[in-house]
Amino acid sequence: MLKKDIFEIPAIDHHCHNLLQPKWVDNAAYTTAFTEGNDPEILNYHAHYTLFFRRSLRDIGALLNCDPIEESIIKTRQTLGIEELSQKCFNSANLESIFLDDGFLPDFILPWQWHQQFTLVFRLIRLEYLAENLINTINDFDEFLEQFRQTIESKSSEVIGLKSIAAYRSGLTIEAIPKPTAELRFRQIRQDNTNQKIRLTDKILIDFLLGIALDIAAENKLPIQFHTGFGDRDLDLRFSNPLCLRQLLENPRWKEVPIILLHASYPYTKEAGYLASVYPQVYLDFGLAIPSLSIQGMKRVLKELLELAPTTKILYSSDAHNIPELYYLGAKWGRKLLAEVLEEAVKDGDLGEEEALEIAINILQSNAKRIYPYTENSGQK
Repeated sequence: MLKKDIFEIPAIDHHCHNLLQPKWVDNAAYTTAFTEGNDPEILNYHAHYTLFFRRSLRDIGALLNCDPIEESIIKTRQTLGIEELSQKCFNSANLESIFLDDGFLPDFILPWQWHQQFTLVFRLIRLEYLAENLINTINDFDEFLEQFRQTIESKSSEVIGLKSIAAYRSGLTIEAIPKPTAELRFRQIRQDNTNQKIRLTDKILIDFLLGIALDIAAENKLPIQFHTGFGDRDLDLRFSNPLCLRQLLENPRWKEVPIILLHASYPYTKEAGYLASVYPQVYLDFGLAIPSLSIQGMKRVLKELLELAPTTKILYSSDAHNIPELYYLGAKWGRKLLAEVLEEAVKDGDLGEEEALEIAINILQSNAKRIYPYTENSGQK
């Protein structure tokens, strides 16, 4: 019964990304959307042989009513066009709303407003991207900080939370940085990059700006998402373990700020579940791990999250990016495996049937509505 009911629950995809402009999709290998690797040998050969890609070809072929082979899928999606393809994927995903981090590949994506034709849209401010835009145009440190603060504080109605990729840039061991130290580093970065666009990787400045963002989040009751766990080659996986966040989590200034650990922190899933079980402000999701792993891997991630983490702490996301098919795949496998894991919990005696359905609703939508400043009338559609 749960398997049937769960597909009828509209989901809130609380962490995902804008779709790419069609010309960039057409000029890239289709496997680009199905791997965190970017080496040509990975994209053109090895990525074709992951369980994720092989399974996805069958799923997408069934959705598009074409042969489940790459060439047929590419031809069919080009015939449909981006709007019709996206409508088909979003309809099948049954999404009530999406929260877009539009700081990913900003020069190549479709604007967040474009996505409004398919569902309710909210935005997430990517903090490092915001800082980069400002540091590239502002010479004075105090003016830089004022613009950084104002952008977050004067957020428009569609902004629903913040997002950090510190895990990618400098690691998750976030430390308290005095302003004079941060200012000195700001000046050094500006001096060393006078003739080129700055990509912010400096730990001192990133940690300092995260402190400011956390203070603003505390004042405005805004959640902050943190990339944790696996990602592309730009990431040093050792420093994306959510256990590195302990100093931040122990700081009483930020105890009321919801900290959301993205991607089930895979492969640090059990560590993430532990943090959610002991820190009231810590939450989790399982996007990217689902649908990127094998079926057994995805199921194992869900089981590990549920081993210890309160079910009030788990949120649905897809981490969909580049192509609309990932919205569909995330929703299909997120629901299917969540239903299977909860049904097993009922058989084991951990849950009753009504409790399992209530938990499914919480994970797919209600937890997000409670954590974020969310109303069904406040987004943009």
